Amino acid sequence: MDPDSLTELLDAIGPRLRALRRARGLTLEALAAATGISPSTLSRLESGLRRPTLDLLLPLAAAHRVSLDQLVAAPATGDPRVHLVPRRREPGSVLVPLTQYPGRVRVFKQVLAHREPRLVTHQGYEWLYVLAGGLRLLLGEREFTLRPGEAAEFDTGEPHWFGPAGPEAVEILHLFGPQGDQAVVRTGPQPGEPHDPCGQGPSGPQR
Repeated sequence: MDPDSLTELLDAIGPRLRALRRARGLTLEALAAATGISPSTLSRLESGLRRPTLDLLLPLAAAHRVSLDQLVAAPATGDPRVHLVPRRREPGSVLVPLTQYPGRVRVFKQVLAHREPRLVTHQGYEWLYVLAGGLRLLLGEREFTLRPGEAAEFDTGEPHWFGPAGPEAVEILHLFGPQGDQAVVRTGPQPGEPHDPCGQGPSGPQR
């Protein structure tokens, strides 16, 4: 990258940081609490008076739930392929992220093994498509069974849970928006259990 292009890229980071913060309704003080970066440093970054460095951008990218490439708007590499890395969760369950960047609609292929239902709530909408097996979906007091080729879309503000309809695992495609990364209020939390949004952990959903 030539010096002029690099300067333009760095100059654009400050306004982008300000736009991200305001879009999420955060004050400088709230973002400082989430990142450990002082409000004065954040203000100087946004105004272009402080040069962005990796040690500042990494916690900001994590706080805004975007990739570092998105934060700095780095030029595309020309390779749109997603390198699939299956992640094993509970015994018999596998999660495969099909999209690269947080902060957008996230798409996962999941194999879910049998486990006990536990209802959760959070902001946003989710969309499920059954690839193989049977899916049991609980929405409040209602219960549904989906078969291969069937889909469900629902408001996740309603208590919900989904998993295998029988003893065999179910394979699904699971889509949810950026809201799915936000805090979750569980219905009937277990005493002493640490908070974990929707049972996701840092890598994606698992119910």
